[in-house]
Amino acid sequence: MERAVLGQNRYMHGYGQFCPVARASEIFAERWTPLVLREVISGHHHFNEILKGLHRISPSVLGQRLRTLERAGIIEARANPSGRGSTYYISPAGRPLVDVVRALGIWGQEYLELKREDLDPDFLMWQVFKHLKNDLLPADQRVVRFDFKGLRQSYWLVLRRDDPDLCYSDPGFGEHVMVRADLETLTRVYLGELDLKAASATGLVELEGPRDLVKSMATWFPASGYARFARPVKYDRTKRSFIRVEMPARSAATA
Repeated sequence: MERAVLGQNRYMHGYGQFCPVARASEIFAERWTPLVLREVISGHHHFNEILKGLHRISPSVLGQRLRTLERAGIIEARANPSGRGSTYYISPAGRPLVDVVRALGIWGQEYLELKREDLDPDFLMWQVFKHLKNDLLPADQRVVRFDFKGLRQSYWLVLRRDDPDLCYSDPGFGEHVMVRADLETLTRVYLGELDLKAASATGLVELEGPRDLVKSMATWFPASGYARFARPVKYDRTKRSFIRVEMPARSAATA
């Protein structure tokens, strides 16, 4: 009897199998862990930066996941050169997991449908901000305000080539471009499923401001790192929803 109880306790903490898939999953497949790795792989090495990228995780849970990954030899904690605390980097043993995380992202982009419960304006704006390419930003400071239909929160992107910023309250610089958008539509633009011009044509994204600045938004507005794997969509006005655009099958000669 004692032996059976010990076995049951063991299963509560893991799969209880020597299979490498089972043992690896006990670490990698724990809630939040793939996303923690996603952030570190993306070049976010500071605790608060990782926390913002995950958005809904608690600081205590993030600390636990980072310690677990460090004990497993997947990440390395290094002294923070700019102050207190640590920075986190993928270790040599963790590098093969870069391909695993990327494969998950590619598969999710290609095969999973975007649902309303997946939408999060804070996460979208943070991703847009973190993926801005400074060399594509205007030389002079420009401020773009984002309002999402049905939501009260506004966001301001301060575009300056040397030091862009994301603000959650009015920075007081004035607004050069106003974006009023349906959250799902702008998310699909970021994911690469829909271009900004097509989004504007639906009426679900409205851009207001000087013509040259509005037109330049298509240049600097970033796309997800998985955008090239996206399946395009179009807006069906009858159904009031997005539907997949069926792409023609490639022949063997062009594949």
